[in-house]
Amino acid sequence: MSELREKMKMDMELKGYSPNTIKRYIGHVSSFSKFCNKAPELLKEKDIREYLHYCIMEKKLSEGSVNYINSGLKFFYTITLNRYWNMDKIFRIKEPKKLPSVLSPEEVKSIFDVTDNLKHRTILMTVYSAGLRVSEVCNLKITDIDSKNMQILIREGKGKKDRYSLLSKVNLEILRDYWLRYHPTEYLFSGNGRTDSISPRSVQKMLEKSIKKTKITKHVTVHTLRHSFATHLLENGTDICYIQRLLGHTRITTTTIYLHLRRMDLLNINSPLDILLDKKDEQDD
Repeated sequence: MSELREKMKMDMELKGYSPNTIKRYIGHVSSFSKFCNKAPELLKEKDIREYLHYCIMEKKLSEGSVNYINSGLKFFYTITLNRYWNMDKIFRIKEPKKLPSVLSPEEVKSIFDVTDNLKHRTILMTVYSAGLRVSEVCNLKITDIDSKNMQILIREGKGKKDRYSLLSKVNLEILRDYWLRYHPTEYLFSGNGRTDSISPRSVQKMLEKSIKKTKITKHVTVHTLRHSFATHLLENGTDICYIQRLLGHTRITTTTIYLHLRRMDLLNINSPLDILLDKKDEQDD
């Protein structure tokens, strides 16, 4: 498959796919070929259906993972091999629409309170303060902090789009303390003993260490801080269109999920059961 591998790699590079996506798509085609014990160009629609079914029933992969494999195989056959892809026979699985976990403001503060390491606290505060993805905070450079206009430039976020997000006063203060102690050169947050950017896994480990010191029992990732940023802005009355721009969402429908995460007690909406029983109590009096 070496020649086809190079052609597929070139096709994805020409379309501007990320190195990670390229690596994973090629890996999925390779795994498919090994499963069928044939060169992938020799495999047909029936083989693709059987492999996807195997991934669902035997490997017990999630809906998202199976759909990702589906996308990789579809790219290979439709773009690299220029073949027809029958979407009526090669299905995508309907993925469950699960609401993301979100922290209360008090829970977010408790994370910062137990994070003693200045660098770690600065990174986590920056994620929450600006609603960043973990890859975005890792790739921040010193020049991306615009203290004059109180904003942070996020370069080539998801979809390779630049955007600006908030730079809070508290965030700026801790960033200045961090800079005085660590003196970063190019990347704002570098790995230990390195000048290149810190890894996403390192940031996740920082958060996991802090979570263990709190009483939080929810499943929390770095992305949970981003969800919490959006939800707390919404609860404080920020227009959802502004939140969409701060998060870098292409479609407003992606941002509307945060409407479901707002605390009910802040909306002043009474359950009809409470209204019904309150009226009954008044009549009894």
